[in-house]
Amino acid sequence: MSRSPEDPGGSDPRAARPGLSRRGFLKGAGLTVAAVSVGQSGAAGQKPAAPRFGGEEVPILGAEGAEIVLRVNGAERKVKIRPMTTLLDALRDGLELTGSKRVCDRGACGACSVHVDGKLVTSCSMLAVDAVGRELRTVEGLVGPDGALTPVQSAFVECDALQCGFCTPGMVMACTALLAENPSPTREQAAEGIAGNICRCGTYDNILDAVALAASGKVKERKR
Repeated sequence: MSRSPEDPGGSDPRAARPGLSRRGFLKGAGLTVAAVSVGQSGAAGQKPAAPRFGGEEVPILGAEGAEIVLRVNGAERKVKIRPMTTLLDALRDGLELTGSKRVCDRGACGACSVHVDGKLVTSCSMLAVDAVGRELRTVEGLVGPDGALTPVQSAFVECDALQCGFCTPGMVMACTALLAENPSPTREQAAEGIAGNICRCGTYDNILDAVALAASGKVKERKR
């Protein structure tokens, strides 16, 4: 399952999309110093004029950050971030969606994997502001409204495809994305598809068994 932190959706992440853009976000942050300068030089008691760029008023984005809206697991959620906040930090610290794990924090282990517009992405390698206007799904969003686990989740339980469990959320997201692209992978294709996710306990055989079971459609239905 190939992934690209810089290009999770298969297109230039700098392309226009709805909501706040990364460029606009950083542009506002860069003008904070100018705004402070204006405030210091203005007359006492007067509200400093807002900075302008290209004739348009630019919001002041200081160290306290700014509020953005992320569409996560089918719902729009507001979260306050700073320009350098990663999607992982926004999910875990801002929205309390702690299923995505911070392990390597460098996009190398896959423990923080989420789906962005249906594609597998390491959330520690993507800025939160770049996720505005995109459809995000975390491991918490896989469970059905009635608490039913997905075939992949049920197969992980049935095949005992976990030990410490720290890699499991990201591994489940990787296997889910794999089967969405290839519903009937061979064992070799499945191994290649989850190659970006590391299991330190070495349960790869059981994980591949779980992928095969989920693909077979014979997994027992389970509830959370």
